[in-house]
Amino acid sequence: MASGMVLNAAAQTPAAPAATAAPAAAPAGPAKIAVIAWEAAVAQTNEGQRDFADLQKKYAPKEATLKTLNDEIETLTKQLQDQGATLSDVERANRSKAIDDKKEQLDRETEDLRNDGQQDMQDMFSGLQAKVYDVMQAYVEQQGFTLVLDISQQQSPVLFASATTNITKQVIDAYNVKSGVPAPPPQPAAASPEAPKSRGLTPAHPAASGPSSAH
Repeated sequence: MASGMVLNAAAQTPAAPAATAAPAAAPAGPAKIAVIAWEAAVAQTNEGQRDFADLQKKYAPKEATLKTLNDEIETLTKQLQDQGATLSDVERANRSKAIDDKKEQLDRETEDLRNDGQQDMQDMFSGLQAKVYDVMQAYVEQQGFTLVLDISQQQSPVLFASATTNITKQVIDAYNVKSGVPAPPPQPAAASPEAPKSRGLTPAHPAASGPSSAH
């Protein structure tokens, strides 16, 4: 049983703010449509990366404690398996109960850590996405887009979108300029998560640019 917590940003982060009507009537003519990977646009801003790194630091000591407990359980379990035949029934029962107690402790504390971490993630994402939305709205109005579709979700209705219609990077760049938060220092390749882990404080960030296909 691994220690840590589940923080699947794609599943846990709130939905993007509801679309609002443009302040003025759209000009006559064909619609100008853009697509955006909304979760990436929020999470991959400098501010989002900074805040997420802060969450990782906040929970790292507790995750380390749970890993130590998990390692202890594995060691005790192996010892019981190796020495079980030579132990008395009472000693074997005592060791088994000690292992079970530690497993219950690990499960309980892991669940607490998961809940706390997910709540912090939701709070962080909710506050940030409202600010990023304002920047996105200003950008699309400036560029004359009349409709923006979110391609973050697996159930997105978009089957294909040209790379030229993807405004994710432009919105990230525009928000970084407005926020003034500097880019985070480069991380070692091994420390850059590629996908959510089974139990870990790792984000699920869609690629900012990605292929032209929406799926």
